[in-house]
Amino acid sequence: MTTPIRIDIVSDVVCPWCIVGFRQLEQAVAQSGIEAVVYWHPFELNPDMVPEGENLRDHIMRKYGSTAEQSAKARENLQTIGAPLGINFAFSDDARIYNTFQAHQLLHWAQDFEKSHDLKLALFNTYFEQGKDVSNSDVLLDAVASVGLDRDEAAEVLKDGRFADIVREKEQFWTSRGVSGVPTMVFDQRHATSGAQGVETFANILTQLSQAREAAS
Repeated sequence: MTTPIRIDIVSDVVCPWCIVGFRQLEQAVAQSGIEAVVYWHPFELNPDMVPEGENLRDHIMRKYGSTAEQSAKARENLQTIGAPLGINFAFSDDARIYNTFQAHQLLHWAQDFEKSHDLKLALFNTYFEQGKDVSNSDVLLDAVASVGLDRDEAAEVLKDGRFADIVREKEQFWTSRGVSGVPTMVFDQRHATSGAQGVETFANILTQLSQAREAAS
């Protein structure tokens, strides 16, 4: 029996290119017919974000030096790219970006129940399609409950911060290895890509890795 190709994805739940990249990868897996298993890893785009978050348009303008028109165009571009991938980016003039440290703690906790992947996708949906505050405890707990995890236990995880240190360690592990942007995908623990590379590119990577495995066996 062939072992699925391992794909480690370093990402943040408020990174639009992370969900775009994942959906492209998902289509590439279906297109190539090559089995793969995904493992998510934490990265914070805005570790110093203020508790109330920041207006997304203003954030993009400040962080990247773009104009309001360029910011709007970038969001329109994402909506165009996302639509055929099944992503309904619900951007608006009052959309905000938030800190995600608590979200990453819950994603780590969810690993024990093999629900980290489900929760990651639920959080993408919560933020990008529902436009909710993924730094808000109640919003996070709703996402937890939506994938069948225990809401009360999750609340305790957030309250006592039992996984805070390990999430910081994981973040530092990837940044110490040169990861400065997301999504970063590592295929079979040896081939890394950065960004949403497209369905064809991901399919080619999977095919090449599969062929290399066959040649080595």
